[in-house]
Amino acid sequence: MEKIILTGDRPTGNLHIGHFVGSIANRLRLQKDGNFDKFYIMIADTQALTDNADNVDKVKNNIIQVAIDYLSAGIDPNKVTIFIQSQVPQLAEMTMYFMNLVTLSRLNRNPTVKDEIKLRGFASSIPVGFMCYPISQAADILAFGSTIVPVGDDQLPMIEQTREIARTFNNTYGEVFALPQPLLPDNKACTRLVGTDGGLKMSKSAGNCIFLKDESEVVKQKIMNAYTDPNHIKVSDPGRVEGNVVFSYLDAFCQKEHFARFLPEYESLDALKNHYRQGGLGDVKIKLFLNNILQEILQPIRERRKELEKNVDKIYEMLFENGKKASQAAAETLEKMKEAMGLNYSKFLSKK
Repeated sequence: MEKIILTGDRPTGNLHIGHFVGSIANRLRLQKDGNFDKFYIMIADTQALTDNADNVDKVKNNIIQVAIDYLSAGIDPNKVTIFIQSQVPQLAEMTMYFMNLVTLSRLNRNPTVKDEIKLRGFASSIPVGFMCYPISQAADILAFGSTIVPVGDDQLPMIEQTREIARTFNNTYGEVFALPQPLLPDNKACTRLVGTDGGLKMSKSAGNCIFLKDESEVVKQKIMNAYTDPNHIKVSDPGRVEGNVVFSYLDAFCQKEHFARFLPEYESLDALKNHYRQGGLGDVKIKLFLNNILQEILQPIRERRKELEKNVDKIYEMLFENGKKASQAAAETLEKMKEAMGLNYSKFLSKK
């Protein structure tokens, strides 16, 4: 069986450090390993319209921003096919067929959908497209024969629903689809990075993100304003590590070698945490430590972005060419689907 990787993001804004540790770092590792037959990254503009139908320009204008974020983070377009979802019309047809295999009650039980509905305050005014986006996402994954899907843990229910749809199709019409497997970050702290305000999730809509493109002074300001322990008022006060955004980020980003470079009086993150819990360690010191780490990670990304922004037309050309390749791959899968379902009417024409 071929090893085919597919992942992607909605172009509703620039990518942030939550995307970086949650999925991009895994993509870079997979890219470096080279242990795959095909690797797709999709900019999910169609999916983004399910809750932005009245703001098409927002989605359209962010497509190039997300593409630049990918490239500046280190995604190699010579190894990975980056494409725009709406350029693959076969996905919409596949979604329609899959919709007949999923009940409304099953969609209502999807925890990711529930969380997103609550986050957006839809109440009873839920767009049908938004409610059905797990089915659309299943089409995105299955259209390319994907076997590996790098995700954060909040997307696990979506992968499970995709697997259910694939099983149902195979049982109903015949074996067509492999069952994709999720790939989570090795570090559990990276699976869902909290927002700078202490919110449960870093989210563009919540305004609690540190973006990959943020200039150094902006990154520092966001870190210095990040939520810590509200009861840790004096340096001498014992501090709480759990729920403390700065330590959550250190869990995700800090490596042992960072102490030698930026905080040599400590040997490890555990030692830093213990001191904070005991008292005698101020928030400013740990925030400056985090700032040094993030600046080291983000600086080369910012520099590459500035170079990429000089030739945006070339990036658009790459996306459009890749859209043709992705459409061809999806068309082959759709043909197999229709053959299994008995919808391949071209056979009748060939007999005349």
